[in-house]
Amino acid sequence: MKLLEERIRKDGEVLDGNVLKINSFLNHQVDPQLMMEVGKEFKRLFENEEITKVLTCEASGIAPGIMAAYQLGVPMVFARKKKPSTLNDAVYWAEVFSYTKKVNNKICVEKKFLSSDDHLLIIDDFLAHGEAVKGMLNIADQANATVAGVGVVVAKEFQGGSEWVKDHGYRLEALARISDFENNQVHFVGEE
Repeated sequence: MKLLEERIRKDGEVLDGNVLKINSFLNHQVDPQLMMEVGKEFKRLFENEEITKVLTCEASGIAPGIMAAYQLGVPMVFARKKKPSTLNDAVYWAEVFSYTKKVNNKICVEKKFLSSDDHLLIIDDFLAHGEAVKGMLNIADQANATVAGVGVVVAKEFQGGSEWVKDHGYRLEALARISDFENNQVHFVGEE
C-alpha cells in the first residue's frame, strides 16, 4: 500500500534492535484517515472470505482492526492484556511474549464473543516474530473458529513471523512489507 509506505518513510523512525517507531500515526497517536484507508484495503483483500468477526489485540491493533471491521460490516473483538474484574472466568487465554517490551502477557477473550460459527480475520499492527498473531490463533483454535486470514499493517519480513504464519497454512496479507533496516533506513520488499 503506497500511501502507508510513504507515511512510514516520512514519519517512521528506526530504533536499535530492529524496532520501527510509527507512533505518530498508528501506535500512540492515530491518523483516522490513514486507518480508514487501511480498513478499505483489508476489505478489498478479504471481502470474498465471508468474515463474521475481526479479532485483534489491544491496544495498537484496535485502530486498524475497527476500521477493517467497519468496512467489512462485522463486529471486532479485541484480546485484552489484563482481565478486568467485570470479566467472568469463561475466557480463552493465550500467552504472548512482547519483544518490544520484553515481557510475557496473557491475553484473553470472553468465550461468548467467539465460537465455532465464526470465520475470523485476525488483524494486527505489526508482524515481527509473530507472537501476538500466534496468541490470537491459539484463542481462535480454542474457540474452534475458522481463521480466514491474517492481515497486518506492517510486516518485518526479516524477523520470521511472516514465514511462520504462511508455513502454518494461514493466508497472510501485509500492507507494508519491510525487507530490512540497512543503514537505519526502511527498505520495503521489492525495492531495488
